[in-house]
Amino acid sequence: MSSLAREFAKTKLSSLPPPEALLEEPPEYEDDSSSASSMSSTGTVRPSSTLRPAPAIHWSDYFAQEYYLEQDRSGSGHAKFHVYLTPPATPKAPLLVLHHGAGSSAMSFALAAKEIKKAMPEMGILAVEARDHGSVVWNASGEVDNDLSIEQLSQDLVDMLSLIQTRLSWKELPPTVLIGHSLGGAVVTDAANRGLLGNKLLGFGVLDVVEGSAMETLGHMHTYLASRPKSFPSLPAAIEWHIRSRTLRNPQSARASVPSLLLPTPDGRWAWRTELASTEPYWENWFTGMSGKFLSGKGAKLLVLAGTDRLDKELMIGQMQGKFQLHVFPAAGHFLHEDLPEKTAEVVVEFVKRNDRSTLVLPPKVSDLLAQGKKV
Repeated sequence: MSSLAREFAKTKLSSLPPPEALLEEPPEYEDDSSSASSMSSTGTVRPSSTLRPAPAIHWSDYFAQEYYLEQDRSGSGHAKFHVYLTPPATPKAPLLVLHHGAGSSAMSFALAAKEIKKAMPEMGILAVEARDHGSVVWNASGEVDNDLSIEQLSQDLVDMLSLIQTRLSWKELPPTVLIGHSLGGAVVTDAANRGLLGNKLLGFGVLDVVEGSAMETLGHMHTYLASRPKSFPSLPAAIEWHIRSRTLRNPQSARASVPSLLLPTPDGRWAWRTELASTEPYWENWFTGMSGKFLSGKGAKLLVLAGTDRLDKELMIGQMQGKFQLHVFPAAGHFLHEDLPEKTAEVVVEFVKRNDRSTLVLPPKVSDLLAQGKKV
């Protein structure tokens, strides 16, 4: 399955404990079509026993702090950005910024963030949520502004970094690494290509999205969106659907992320927080030219894919020229950071350590040695 299609169906929520003993019951969700999806990774609801997943637990199992960052936009509106943060241990420690994909949430990185923190305790982690995905932006007239153009989303990302810097009274932004999944990958690529973080950007990474396969997938999106349930009778039912449909292949991650994808409806059901069909006007804008922007973006580059078939020609040439670091997780689905959080953490931490300039030990200057009376 192509990357964008696998992404548009899944991710987002709070977090949950290990599964309790569960009861066998008939499926509780309603599938609004004869098949779960025409896409391979979410294509078949497996005829296994229906298990009732445990209820959602708190985000604090994965992050230290939660913030709603408010911003007045000079007469052009107001923003309220939602983020999760585990601050850097020291002012020189790097900050890892995580951006989710379309229809997803910051909680899609919950398990990976926890593993990253274990492996590199000094590093800070900031997981952000885009507008219409947990954050809200209003225009000057007080109407919700759901401008999801790539240029606006990358500016929102920079605004969130500036706001968290102000909130925590940081004198300057820490050395920063951006990581984005699917749409989030396009956002961090655009931010890096435009130099929006200046010399504070150490590097950026993209998880399972490239321009070629993403553009090919767009023609199948309506079929895909029509195939998934439009609502669920309960959060456990929604979690179960994500697991049984193979949208997410890691039950623990599904229990952590799925609840944040949904909102309660007046009739007591749970519906998608983000209506993906309404984002259609932006689909081509998100991915057109992404490969070129990735290769020319500022800083070190990381690309993690669920299959080598996703590499388009431009990226194949760039890989042969050694322009970026490539990892492939063939056992994962599109949400590879949820399916394999430990492996994702291992790759991300290695990438950060490789490019963290604060850990470099430079030789002493000749002038300093001479001043100390030493021979050179």
